[in-house]
Amino acid sequence: MIDVILKKGKEKAVHQRHPWVFSGAIERVKGKPANGDIVRLVNAGGDFLAYGFYNDQSRVALRLLEWDENTEVDEGWFRIKVAEAVAGRNDILSTGDTNTCRLIFSESDYLPGLIVDRYAEHLAVQVLTSGIEKMMPVIIDELRRLLNPKSIFDKSDASSRQHEGMDTENVVLFGDNPPASVEVKENGLLYNINIAEGQKSGFYCDQRDNRRKVAAHAKDKKVLDCFSYTGGFTLNALYNGAASVTSVDSSALAIETLKENIQLNKLDAGKHRAIQSDVNKQLRAFKDAGETFDIIVLDPPKYAPSRSALDRASRAYKDLNRIGMLLLNKGGLLATFSCSGAMDLDTFKQVLAWAALDAGKQVQFISQFCQPEDHPIRSSFPEGEYLKGLFCRVF
Repeated sequence: MIDVILKKGKEKAVHQRHPWVFSGAIERVKGKPANGDIVRLVNAGGDFLAYGFYNDQSRVALRLLEWDENTEVDEGWFRIKVAEAVAGRNDILSTGDTNTCRLIFSESDYLPGLIVDRYAEHLAVQVLTSGIEKMMPVIIDELRRLLNPKSIFDKSDASSRQHEGMDTENVVLFGDNPPASVEVKENGLLYNINIAEGQKSGFYCDQRDNRRKVAAHAKDKKVLDCFSYTGGFTLNALYNGAASVTSVDSSALAIETLKENIQLNKLDAGKHRAIQSDVNKQLRAFKDAGETFDIIVLDPPKYAPSRSALDRASRAYKDLNRIGMLLLNKGGLLATFSCSGAMDLDTFKQVLAWAALDAGKQVQFISQFCQPEDHPIRSSFPEGEYLKGLFCRVF
């Protein structure tokens, strides 16, 4: 196994078991490992530090796997990590009212670059590192042994793979092509999921708990669900007795799927209005028309993909939430989210405070939202915490 020598003074994060080593922290490499090979990381004196995946195309040149020199990182090691991650989701799936969740969450489950989502009897995977790509035959075999899925489909994100010098091809890894519509259940509600054509891996299961939390306040309320996608917040609000729900999304496919999901659950379509539009444009149209709501959900896409984009993203979040506050009836509830890892909760609170000031509103933070247990946050990898939100009462 090839040794990678760390620069002197760069050991602290490794000792704290952070899984990333950036290229600038590497002194030299003894030999020529191929991208995706497992190498030994040693300090300047040659002492063992960790084993990890190597990739000279990535800014994260090493993704660390194991800190015990006597533990062999072989096929069996990866099978154990897959099995542990899958077993950790048993409680979510055992109740019978949910059959979709994230089974493996990359570094947070000690498998850097591997995401696996379960949709009933189908699996969608994202393979985002060259090391995981080399291990995929073993990983697929273990997933088949544990879960016996009907299909395993590659939904790898192109931009993430480019950072590792890899091409992207969404292909079937096992079984047949997943059907155009896969029926899944979450919180007792049914959804038709398009795995191959849907956003990300097909469905946003990271909002499962938050949908239920917001819906608990929806009875007899007029609700606006922005960036609604296929209707997670919408369906939960209708199911919990909302007087009306308006859903806004720019995607025609998402709006059509949302309408189908309302029919699938036999909910009252007469209480629902779907609008295909740019959300920011539509919010201003509501304001011009003098329309107001009791509950507004703002769940936008990632505005800050990196820390360098944080200032621009903060302005976008502020403007979005400012107009949302202006559309709320007095004492109304705003459920607002950021899925940008670069935006921490304290910064998000400050953005909301600025938005309230500009809107001339008083805001109470009555609760905080976070990602659910199938998106765990590893203590040595805080970067795994990306989803945060605030439940606000606006006066």
